Amino acid sequence: MKRPLLLPLVPVYRAGLWVKERLRGAPKRLPARVVSVGSVSAGGAGKTPVVMLVVEMLREAGLRVDVLSRGYGRSGEGVERVDVAGSAARFGDEPMLMARRLGVPVWVGADRFAAGLAAEEVDVHVLDDGFQHRRLARDLDLVLLTERDVEDSLIPAGDLREPLSALRRADVVVLREEEAESLRRFVPTGKTVWVVRRSLRFGSDVPETMLAFCGIARPEGFVAMVREAGVEIAGTVFFGDHHAFVERDVTSLIAVGRATGATGFCTTEKDAVKLTPAMRGRLEEVGPVAVAELRVELVEGSVTDLMGTPTPIKKS
Repeated sequence: MKRPLLLPLVPVYRAGLWVKERLRGAPKRLPARVVSVGSVSAGGAGKTPVVMLVVEMLREAGLRVDVLSRGYGRSGEGVERVDVAGSAARFGDEPMLMARRLGVPVWVGADRFAAGLAAEEVDVHVLDDGFQHRRLARDLDLVLLTERDVEDSLIPAGDLREPLSALRRADVVVLREEEAESLRRFVPTGKTVWVVRRSLRFGSDVPETMLAFCGIARPEGFVAMVREAGVEIAGTVFFGDHHAFVERDVTSLIAVGRATGATGFCTTEKDAVKLTPAMRGRLEEVGPVAVAELRVELVEGSVTDLMGTPTPIKKS
C-alpha cells in the first residue's frame, strides 16, 4: 500500500539499508542444507503456502525436512519447537499453521541459526521469510514477486523491504500463474522462474452465505478468491495483519453476521488457528465457520531446482 506523504522518508530508509549492508558480518552456516523462501515486500506475497509446497516437494524426494521461522508476534521467548496442541499466541500464527498442516518440526526464534542448531538432525532446513535474514547462510533463495510489488514503494511510503534490484540475489523467482506473463520482464536475466497456481479448498460444511473475515496483509485478495470459488459473501470484516482475536472481536463478528443475514462465516487458515474453541463455538451459534485452505501447486519449475541440476516441468 502506497503512502505518498511518507515519500520524503524513503531516502532515509534506503540509507539505512546501505549502512546495514556495509556492516553485515559473515553469515553463519548450519550443517544441513538451507533453502529460504522470502519476498521483497513486508507481507501478503503468499510466502507461507510456498514454504509448505517446498516442504512437501522435499519430503516427496525422500528428504528429512523442518521449518525455521521467526514466529512474528509470538509471546514465547527464545527458541522453541512449535507444539501443535499449544496456542498460536505463543508460537505465532503462521508457524502453528505450518506445524499442524505439514506434520514436520517447526522451530521458532528470532535467531534462526540458533533454531537450526536446536533442531533435530535433518537434510534440509526450510527458512520461512528468510530473504532479509542474511545472518544465516543459505544454499538457495526462492523469492516471491507480485504485481503489487512492482507498483509499490520502499518502506515507509510503501511495503517494499528492498528495491526490486535485490532480486539479483535470488536463485529462483516465484510468480503467480495469473501474473506470470506481466512479471517475467522484471526477473533478472539468468534466474530460474517458478510459476505457481493458487486455489482455495473448503471443507464439506460451507455456509450458503458467508461473512468473510481475516487478519492478513492483503485481505482483498482473499475475498476475491472466495468469490471466484463461487461462494456468496454477505459482508466482510478486516483486521490488521497477525491480529490476535479476543472475545469482543467475536461479539462484533456475530453482530455483523446477523445484521448482514449471513448463515455462517469464512476465514483463512492463518486466522482459524488463533480462534479458541470457545470463540469458534460462539461463532457457530450463527452458523458454520468455513476455513479456506490456500493451496499452491507448481506449474512451471522442478524439485531439482531445490537440489541441483534443474529439469523444468510444465503442467497444463
